[in-house]
Amino acid sequence: MAKIQLKNICKRWGSTTGVKDFNLDIEDKEFIVFLGPSGCGKTTTMRMIAGLEDPTEGEIYIGDTCVNGFDPKDRDISMVFQSYGLYPNLTVYENIRFPLKIRKVDSNTHDERVNRASDMVELGQLLERYPRELSGGQRQRVALARAIVREPNVFLMDEPLSNLDAKLRVSTRAQIKHLQHTLQTTTIYVTHDQIEAMTLADRVVVMSMGELQQLGTPTEIYDRPANTFVASFIGSPAMNLLDGDIINNQFTAEHTKVDNVSNQLPSNITMGFRAEDIQVSTEVEGDITAPVYSIELLGDSTLISIKIKDALLIAKADKTFRAKIGQPVSFIIPPEARHWFNREDGSRIDI
Repeated sequence: MAKIQLKNICKRWGSTTGVKDFNLDIEDKEFIVFLGPSGCGKTTTMRMIAGLEDPTEGEIYIGDTCVNGFDPKDRDISMVFQSYGLYPNLTVYENIRFPLKIRKVDSNTHDERVNRASDMVELGQLLERYPRELSGGQRQRVALARAIVREPNVFLMDEPLSNLDAKLRVSTRAQIKHLQHTLQTTTIYVTHDQIEAMTLADRVVVMSMGELQQLGTPTEIYDRPANTFVASFIGSPAMNLLDGDIINNQFTAEHTKVDNVSNQLPSNITMGFRAEDIQVSTEVEGDITAPVYSIELLGDSTLISIKIKDALLIAKADKTFRAKIGQPVSFIIPPEARHWFNREDGSRIDI
């Protein structure tokens, strides 16, 4: 297996910077997820690890070897793409077997390795079919089996679930997590879906504008976002963020008065809080009181939204909670649920 190190990696195309001064150590057997919006540099970073792009600056190590300049075939990696990349004229069996043939692996081992890989992703009954005869989920499992059969040091997965419907994404996600646990292979997974990141990763790399915003376990990133970008990107719904002022130990904004705020905080600040960490009331005056903007019944809970200037704030109430649009409601924010951020640069403030 392999540890991966990225040292001061930059990628530029003329005056455009895709990845900027990127440093990361990925442990052997770790499942790490690159998470961020489109254009943040996550796929470019993966492509540099794969050898499909050359870094403008910096060094990439797989194990103890600097692989700058190595061809992809010489890096002992397997990739799973969003588009599956199956050969339409080959059966499932031959698609899975293909990496063994081109690498001239002993043909006497092919049957055993193909069958083992196909069994891991529950394709044993489909080996004689062609890709056109498979569903999207089955095709993605063929792509996974083709990566597994190589028995590489590193798996690279570039948004492999984005073409699947919601139900298939859930089941395939669980399968990928179980596979990585079984195979114990270093895995790098690229996605813009924060639910995939939170459910799959040992650690998450949150990226924006080609830079690393935060690195940590899903729990660390969810509970203590490093800045307002991470806070607004992680969570469903994302963390509520409200700009305001602190005057005489009170955070104030439109419809908002939050008492007992530390005097160590700057006067101009952003307060954050998670939807599930607060209480909602139609009877008791709270820290924020405003008319209901929308109400969404989810079955297991009810989302209540209010609007303060341009900020849409959401609370997750009990599934039995009911209110009408336009009816005043109060959000009660316990002190331990409050997060504070610098309004100038968005960085977290701990007190």
